[in-house]
Amino acid sequence: MPPLLLLSLLIGFDALLATPAIAESHSTSLRAPLHRSLPPLGAATRLDYVRELVKSDLLRQRMIAGTIGGHRYRQPRRACENATTAAAESFAMPLSSGAYTHTGQYFVRFRLGTPARRFVLVADTGSDLTWVKCRFSPRRCRHCRGGGGGGGARPFRPEKSVSFDPIRCSTDLCKTSLPFSLSTCPSPASPCAYNYGYADGSMARGIYATESATVMLSNGQKVKLKGMIIGCTSSFAGSSFRASDGVLGLGHSGISFASRVTARFGGRFSYCLVDHLSPKNVSSYLIFGSNGALAPSAARQTELLMEPRLAPFYSVGVSGISVDGEVLKIPMSVWDVGRRGGAILDSGTSLTVLVEPAYKAVVSALSRRLAGVPRVDLDPFEYCYNWTDGTKVTIPKLVVHFHGPARLEPPAKSYVIDVADGVKCIGFTSAPWPGVSTIGNILQQEHLWEFDVKNRRLRFQRSTCAPH
Repeated sequence: MPPLLLLSLLIGFDALLATPAIAESHSTSLRAPLHRSLPPLGAATRLDYVRELVKSDLLRQRMIAGTIGGHRYRQPRRACENATTAAAESFAMPLSSGAYTHTGQYFVRFRLGTPARRFVLVADTGSDLTWVKCRFSPRRCRHCRGGGGGGGARPFRPEKSVSFDPIRCSTDLCKTSLPFSLSTCPSPASPCAYNYGYADGSMARGIYATESATVMLSNGQKVKLKGMIIGCTSSFAGSSFRASDGVLGLGHSGISFASRVTARFGGRFSYCLVDHLSPKNVSSYLIFGSNGALAPSAARQTELLMEPRLAPFYSVGVSGISVDGEVLKIPMSVWDVGRRGGAILDSGTSLTVLVEPAYKAVVSALSRRLAGVPRVDLDPFEYCYNWTDGTKVTIPKLVVHFHGPARLEPPAKSYVIDVADGVKCIGFTSAPWPGVSTIGNILQQEHLWEFDVKNRRLRFQRSTCAPH
């Protein structure tokens, strides 16, 4: 997804060339090492990078506000509800690192089509559509209009894949369930077209199809994931697309990659985000199925809210925020989905975005406790500090209280962030109220997060995100 998708997961499928493909297998989990794409660490460049994050987060927040409650399409029944025996199984995918693009995103590398080809996709928990830049031949797909525009270094060629099957515009799936599908239908056999638009002016146009993805299981076997709904994008615009081949949809909806894969691999997926300024050789994982690194004795859990109004975003119940043990005076309506509030966990947003009442309370409490540190004016942040004058100060402890006993206690660097050499800023941005607050990937870093979509539970624990 365009700049609206900030966090994306870097996953490599280089090992997928080893063994013959099979239709099914029985293993333990799907695993994927993640790498954060980084800019050069010079002071000026880092500041530009952080400013770009803020800009992208703002655009994404507008998209979130416009999407939530908009009912873009009728939610199809989730795949995991139809999975009975398959959901009880668990499979693993060993993965390796991908390319770095200096866009602040994470990318997933996987293989698509038959025979399988490798692509680099932006991965996003707030996206339901998985699409790839596509060039198709009218001779292979006579109802597909156009033969180019997909651009990119690795355009997908449907005519070279025997498993590519366009979805017809006359089907109920196209008419009622596929997001941003167009109403035009020249003939019953014409493909279902889409025009996926984003708040910053980015867009992706193409046709829907079903296709097979190839993954490697932890036991060394390959498996084909058949019938995946994808978009074949022949025309696109947006700066975030230049460094990738498309988007991997990890949001909750009946068509998303995450929903369909978790239905077959234990009903859950998880990721661990390394420090967002880690060097290239530091990796973590995206896992479908059970995650052996998640310790029942150490993990905290709360209800995973999968509200239709908030789809395709995953939301979580928040009861409050405290700073140094002081529970802040934030109206409970801010966290109430039924009163146009609530909070979502979004891997595609970098900084945490709080609606105005919560933002004012949090930055006021933090800034009072940092009053002894010299202030620095640094747009676009409200509170920045000179951290090089030798002032001894302890960064106050911030805690997000979820429903029940679960508490997120992020490291200080996740909310008082480095933006330039010797300069730290309170790393929150504000959004209008009423509206939804967003827990971004920087506040999620150095934690292992498991989205148990089958049982609607969110589990998390502190982690170094080291490979296992």
